[in-house]
Amino acid sequence: MLTNGLMNFKGQHVLLLQGPIGPFFSRLADDLQAAGAIVHKINFNAGDWLFYRKNAVNYRGTMVDWPLWFEHYLEQNHIDVMFLFGDCRPVHVMSHWIAAGRGISVGVFEEGYVRPSYITLEYSGVNGYSLLSRNPEHYPPIKESLPVAREVGSAFWNMVWYGFCYFGVGSLGKPWFPHYVHHRPLTLREGFPWVRSAWRKWLFRWTERGTEERLSGPLAKRYFLLPLQVHNDSQIRIHARWDSMEQFIVAVMDSFAREAPADTYLVIKHHPMDRGYRNYRRMIRILAEELNLAERVLYIHDQHLPTVLKHARGVVLINSTVGLSALWHKAPTKVCGSAIYDIRGLTWQGPLDDFWKAAPNHVHNRDIHDRFRDYLIRRTQVNGSFYKPIPGAGNATGVYWESRS
Repeated sequence: MLTNGLMNFKGQHVLLLQGPIGPFFSRLADDLQAAGAIVHKINFNAGDWLFYRKNAVNYRGTMVDWPLWFEHYLEQNHIDVMFLFGDCRPVHVMSHWIAAGRGISVGVFEEGYVRPSYITLEYSGVNGYSLLSRNPEHYPPIKESLPVAREVGSAFWNMVWYGFCYFGVGSLGKPWFPHYVHHRPLTLREGFPWVRSAWRKWLFRWTERGTEERLSGPLAKRYFLLPLQVHNDSQIRIHARWDSMEQFIVAVMDSFAREAPADTYLVIKHHPMDRGYRNYRRMIRILAEELNLAERVLYIHDQHLPTVLKHARGVVLINSTVGLSALWHKAPTKVCGSAIYDIRGLTWQGPLDDFWKAAPNHVHNRDIHDRFRDYLIRRTQVNGSFYKPIPGAGNATGVYWESRS
């Protein structure tokens, strides 16, 4: 969508729906207007309103009334392009379908496929809804090197602050948006898991000391990594055959117990953004005992991911972007959901039960990997962050919107 940067949208009416928490969509509106676009915005709750108060429409109706209201809004405002963040949110699914039916271009933002210096912007959909080809022959030879991405730096505390403000104001403002239902609990209680996450981080740093050295030392190439995803990740609910992270853990541990070589280990890594919400330790311990895996399963949290990937015998996941990092580090990878990188020649295409024994002999095609990654960055990745502007970008978002080739 960015063959000419934001100048692509000069003279067009651009609608913004819900964005990432924080002021990113407000800043994006400034950048779009500077490029000559006419920008419109719809808010659905007080958290949306907090970060985008100027010239926005606040929708306070029901989801039953939304389609007819939205059709009228699109026609009345002559919308040409629509942007949203997260294409699995119920209001976005419905809006996407209506806009596409009217021939409106839809751009979907998401966290970066390639992290930490990129955000994702794809035409029509991301992840399981992405239009990226799964045919390895689709990706052309690399003609020139990619420009070096500018460093974003840690944006964690920015995101924490924006989240606190969004959920706090969103909760207090419910009387003004009485019919809105968020895809996550929109309450003040959402601040508590972040506090819990902070102290758990220090706790796990103490209780899991020495684990990384063990994984890169005596257990190197003897363990399979199972990176978990956030418990309410839409990628699990919509683009996988399991209803929960717990179900996936059970399925993988059962397969590992039945088919993995007896001298191998299963390392289950908790998602850092889910640290304050879930703790699977007791569940994993009980299941490991039932499957006679008590000495062969490790449950870890904040170890350095590149180091863990580098020394893994293989990686099993649903559709996490960790898969792209695993391929970068040449770790054999089995995808159990719908992922953009689940391509013949890159990932293990056979059943999970066979992967445990086949992984050491599986080598992905580095040429396909490099061509796919180059195409992915050029066509879907934008250098920047939703939560922290890059100094020197010269625009409101702090994102480098340069032309994509």
